[in-house]
Amino acid sequence: MRIIAMLNQKGGVGKTTSVANVGAGLANLGASVVLIDLDPQAHLTYSLGIKADELAVTVYELLKGEASLTETLIERDNLKLIPASIDLASAEIEFSTEVGREAFLKNILQQIKEVDFIILDCPPNLGLLTLNALTAATEVIVPLQAEFLSIKGLNKLTEMVAKVKSRVNKQLEITGLIATMYDKRLRLHNEVFENLSNYFGNKLYKTFIRRNVSVAEATSFGQTIYEYAPRSHGAKDYSQLCQEILKQEL
Repeated sequence: MRIIAMLNQKGGVGKTTSVANVGAGLANLGASVVLIDLDPQAHLTYSLGIKADELAVTVYELLKGEASLTETLIERDNLKLIPASIDLASAEIEFSTEVGREAFLKNILQQIKEVDFIILDCPPNLGLLTLNALTAATEVIVPLQAEFLSIKGLNKLTEMVAKVKSRVNKQLEITGLIATMYDKRLRLHNEVFENLSNYFGNKLYKTFIRRNVSVAEATSFGQTIYEYAPRSHGAKDYSQLCQEILKQEL
C-alpha cells in the first residue's frame, strides 16, 4: 500500500486538483484508492461534489476519536473519500498538548486494509496536520508551478521531510514532483523545469500537466477532469501521469 502525502505549502499550485484527478485516474486504471482531505478549507471535499458544511462526521471527528472509519468514509463512484470541514481548523490548537499528536493519523490508517493507494491532501502550511500526514505517509509527491515562490518553498519542504524521516518515519521519501499549469511557449517554464530535472532527476515526472481551463472548470462543478472533459488535454495529461505513478519503482 502506498500512502502519498500530496504537499506544497504554497497555495494555488494545483495540489488539490492533482489529488482528485490522480486519485480518480488511478482508480480508472484499476487501483483501489482512498482520498483524505486534511485541509480545513475542504477544497478536495467540495471539488468532488460533496457539501462539507452538510456532513455530520469528517476527518476532524475521526482524528478526535469521535467517529469510526466506516462512519467517515464516503463512496464516490470508484473512489473512497474521508472528507474535511472547517471544524478541522481548530485541530492545530486542540491537539497541540496531546501526547503522540503527530501520529494520530498514522494510527487510524493502520486500520485500512487491502487498498492500493491512500492519497492525503495536505493543508498549504507545515503545521500539525501536515506533520500527521508526513508521519503516516510512505512517500511525498509535490505539485508545483514554474514560479519563483513555488520553487523557493521547495527547500523548506525538503528540510521538513528530512527531519520527519530522521526522527519518526524512516521510510519517508520525496518520490515525485508534478509540473502543473505548464505552458511550453513560456521560456520561464521550460528553464525552471529543466533545472528541476537536472537537480531531482527522474523524480520530476515526465508528464507535465498543461494549462487547461477544463481542469479548473471541472473542480467548480464538483467533478474530476475525466467526468467533466474526458477528451481534454487535462484528462490526457493526468491519465498519463497516473500511468507513470503506477509504474514507479520505489
